[in-house]
Amino acid sequence: MTATDSGTDEFKALLAKQEERIKELEGQVAEAAQTKANADRLSAEIERVKAQAASERVEFELRLAGVRNVKAAKALLDDHGGDVAVLKEAEPWLFSDAKAKPEAGTTGLSPAGVASRDENQMRRWRKLAGLDDDKE
Repeated sequence: MTATDSGTDEFKALLAKQEERIKELEGQVAEAAQTKANADRLSAEIERVKAQAASERVEFELRLAGVRNVKAAKALLDDHGGDVAVLKEAEPWLFSDAKAKPEAGTTGLSPAGVASRDENQMRRWRKLAGLDDDKE
């Protein structure tokens, strides 16, 4: 074996060591990339769960306040700083304990009431039509 053969063998051994180290580092990079992908996936899942929890908390607060329509209330909630009490004060019609407004379009006549039986109802309609039973 000559000096050049010895240097070549050392060089080949050094190259083999470096190739082994490169493969080791590439494995670490692949593992880190996989770990990063898993971390990113888990972070996205955490954010999704946080958003869902926040939405459910708002829905719970709205239901406790007596909201009639959760979807409509959520749509208006941002306009009132996300505060359910402010929304309830500004939009009382959305909540069940709001005072009912009198309905427009009444005839002005006193209510005739509900007939308890079919006979009473027919008698009432006959009277309204001018066909009193007494005149027959």
